[in-house]
Amino acid sequence: MGRRAARGGGADGEAPKPPAVTRTDYAGAVYGSILAASVVATAGALGPFPRIKLVLLLLVTGVVFWAAHVYARIVGERLLRQPLTGRDVRRVAVGEWPIVKVAVPPAAAVAISPLLELGAEGTAWFALAVALAEQVGWATVPVLRAGAPRRMVLAGGVANLLLGVIIVMAKAALHY
Repeated sequence: MGRRAARGGGADGEAPKPPAVTRTDYAGAVYGSILAASVVATAGALGPFPRIKLVLLLLVTGVVFWAAHVYARIVGERLLRQPLTGRDVRRVAVGEWPIVKVAVPPAAAVAISPLLELGAEGTAWFALAVALAEQVGWATVPVLRAGAPRRMVLAGGVANLLLGVIIVMAKAALHY
C-alpha cells in the first residue's frame, strides 16, 4: 500500500479528503454569545427599545454575522484548494451555525420578560445575563471535555467572565 493510500487518498492521485468530523464549534458559540451580549448592551443607547425589535435585532445580527463567517471561511478555503463543492459550503455553514444558535436564548429572555414583569431595563439586564452565562459556559465546556486541569477551566471561565464584565461596564456607561 502506497503512502497516498495509507493517508486516505485514492489510487488515481486525488488528494486525501479530511475525515468527516461532527463537532461543536465552541469558538463560534463564544463569539456569538459575545455578539449577542454586545447587541443587548448597546441597543439601549438608541433609546427605549421595543422587545420585538430587540428580539429581531438579536436574531438578524446572529444570522448576518453567521453569513459573514461562512463567506469568509469559504473564500479562505477556496484560496487554498479547488474546486469548492456544495458539500464544502454546507460543512462550513453548519460549522458556523453556533453563532446563530446562541442568539436564541437571549432573544427568548427578551420575549418572555413580560411574563416576569420586567421593564425595559430589567429585560436588557436579564438578556445580558443569559448571554454572559452562555459565553462562560461555551468557553468552559471544551476545556472540561478536553480533560484540562481545573485551573485551566477556571482560567478560561474567568477570562470570558472578564470579557462579559467589559460588556456590562459598557452597558452601564451607556445608561441603559
